[in-house]
Amino acid sequence: QVQLVESGGGLVQAGGFLRLSCAASGIVFSFNVMGWYRQAPGKERELVASITSGGMTNYAEAMKDRFTISRPNARNTMYLQMNSLNAEDTEVYYCKAATRYGANYWGQGTHVTVSS
Repeated sequence: QVQLVESGGGLVQAGGFLRLSCAASGIVFSFNVMGWYRQAPGKERELVASITSGGMTNYAEAMKDRFTISRPNARNTMYLQMNSLNAEDTEVYYCKAATRYGANYWGQGTHVTVSS
């Protein structure tokens, strides 16, 4: 059974930083694409950033200058370095992973709260 577990969320002051982690288990091959999404109450889940097994990255416009996604050695562990956080970044952050066979998996989410 494939599981994704996020960690690293919490409370931070505006202007601060956090590093989120996503660790996968229950799979023996590399995911084709991994990504971070976020969702605020009453809003749709949105893409933050994604990274392929080949290292190609994609960022949402609003986050590309502050956030950095990484996936060392194309393994099934992924990070999101978030800098210069502001109140609008207060959301639940989810890890998503997709296999080349079309299966998608989601983590349970980690809360990020930025105090102003």
